[in-house]
Amino acid sequence: MCDKCRGKYYITTPIYYPSAKLHIGHTYCTVATDTMARYKRLQGYDVMFLTGTDEHGQKIEDKAKEAGVTPQQFVDDIVLGEGGVKDLWKLMNISYDRFIRTTDDYHVAAIQKIFKKMHDNGDIYKGTYKGKYCKPCESFWTESQLVDGKCPDCGREVQDAEEEAYFFRLSKYADRVRDLLVNTDFLEPRSRVNEMVNNFIDPGLEDLCVSRTSFTWGVPVDFDPGHVVYVWIDALFNYMTALGFENDKYHDLDKFWPADVHFVGKEIVRFHSIIWPAMLMSLDLPLPKKVYGHGWLLLDGGKMSKSKGNVVDPYVLAQRFGVDALRFFLLRTFPFGSDGNFSNESLINTINVDLANDLGNLVSRTVAMAQKYFGEHLSAEQQADEEKDAELIRLASTLRGRYEEQMEKYAFQNALAEIFKVISRANKYIDENAPWVLAKSEESKPRLARVLYNLLETVRICGGLLAPFMPATAQEIAKRLGGAPMDWDSLDKWGLLDPQVAAVAGAPLFPRIDVDKELAALEALNKPAVQEDPLPEPKAEIAFDDFEKVDMTVVKVLACEKVKKSEKLLKFTLNDGTDTPRQILSGIAKYYQPEELVGKTLVAVTNLAPRKMMGQLSSGMLLSAERGDKLNLVMLDDKIPAGARLV
Repeated sequence: MCDKCRGKYYITTPIYYPSAKLHIGHTYCTVATDTMARYKRLQGYDVMFLTGTDEHGQKIEDKAKEAGVTPQQFVDDIVLGEGGVKDLWKLMNISYDRFIRTTDDYHVAAIQKIFKKMHDNGDIYKGTYKGKYCKPCESFWTESQLVDGKCPDCGREVQDAEEEAYFFRLSKYADRVRDLLVNTDFLEPRSRVNEMVNNFIDPGLEDLCVSRTSFTWGVPVDFDPGHVVYVWIDALFNYMTALGFENDKYHDLDKFWPADVHFVGKEIVRFHSIIWPAMLMSLDLPLPKKVYGHGWLLLDGGKMSKSKGNVVDPYVLAQRFGVDALRFFLLRTFPFGSDGNFSNESLINTINVDLANDLGNLVSRTVAMAQKYFGEHLSAEQQADEEKDAELIRLASTLRGRYEEQMEKYAFQNALAEIFKVISRANKYIDENAPWVLAKSEESKPRLARVLYNLLETVRICGGLLAPFMPATAQEIAKRLGGAPMDWDSLDKWGLLDPQVAAVAGAPLFPRIDVDKELAALEALNKPAVQEDPLPEPKAEIAFDDFEKVDMTVVKVLACEKVKKSEKLLKFTLNDGTDTPRQILSGIAKYYQPEELVGKTLVAVTNLAPRKMMGQLSSGMLLSAERGDKLNLVMLDDKIPAGARLV
């Protein structure tokens, strides 16, 4: 390790599932990881940044069959083909150090060894799996874990599954994992801890299915032909096999493990914060220092999903608006730990306000005035004014500390906000000092030179701290300042810019965008790709006698509220025409606000056997209509009385 290195830093994205081209949500996570990796390199750390693809599983096998190619050909096209994963990361200027594919030979061989070790120590055993399976999520569920009979993660239909399988003794590690989550900062944000403990650990961790026999596209269990290693052992151990664990491909496991942080989407926090540490405990291996579960980018209020087709193409946006502009927007607009609503209008407005008006205007005006009033070099004869200069100098010279505080918490939005406070103050400083007035008098030239120097020095510090977010823009700013120092140690020091700096003019960094014109162009561009949501698969034919058994009752909503500790469930208190109010829980929280449903007339199936959901009894099911990512409750004319039956 070099003398100047501050230490090692290992950061990862999740490995993405290449069932289709990646979307803006994947880009969001990867840009955030890249920004953190660049920030740590800027600080002087020896960084290992890992990303890659999780390429096995039934969904890939099915997709390949539909496409008429082998599974390997299918994933090769998504990962290596034109516009594929690696092309996208190249376009987005992602500075990963290593890219792993779970189809890599070294990884496959390592997973076989890992599976055998866990089997030999008694933590993997053979049994029979019987339950519900969600193919899009590649997740098994018990009946009690379903929400309205559907996958609790994605809300889609599940299938009955029964097959011989190996199981991992996850339940054995429940107490240790709970202690890890509750009593350490292993998982952040803290709200994710409550979700994991209350929704998964405290209700009782069940042993985990870790092999499949119903498909063949996966890592073979070498000591039991017919079984393939199921997704999470195969996928999760990538973070170690990519460093050389149980293989001779790489040799830096001791250097970089344990990981400093895994960045993952909140939908896979359960696997990374419960299953992953339990598996490491099984092999007596060090745990990663932190798992950080970021929020989703939502589109029209719903999660983007490849299988649902409601995705935003980062290729189009990056090529149209610029890579750095897109990177900036993703981390400037959305708090990293929370969900955010994506829109093209928000993207364009952010570019116009922050990048064109504030940053771009500051750089262009300052450099242009330096050249106009002083020519090739700024004058060394400069006159300070402590009263007028003090605030800007104070804000700029102390910026690095405030920025660092936010970056260490992965608060990218706040770190950028600190930078733009200084940029805003610099633009105000221009107006306060009016360089164009100072330029009219030779006597004022020394003061003019100092004003411009202060502005250029502010641009230097801000540009250097923007480098992890917008690397190409930071390089261009350094060029405009004559190759000004922008290393980490220089960014908390005022006055390092040469007083006779040679400022270099150039084209606007971020030209303003005509919002209406651009939105219309994007809409026209997307029209050919817009497809109506496909009709759901018809269910099996039933006899009329079976249909007659279903009791569909008109109900009136007396009260409605969100179920505590659940993002999906609403609790309804209903008048069903009897003297006793009926309680039904329904997983429709993302589609409706509780208060808007009070007083509505709905339809409920009232002769379903009651079942517990999140510890509360649900007596029936509300009828709704679903197509694609849209869901609507069936609502009737309020004149129809409670207790009426649909016939």
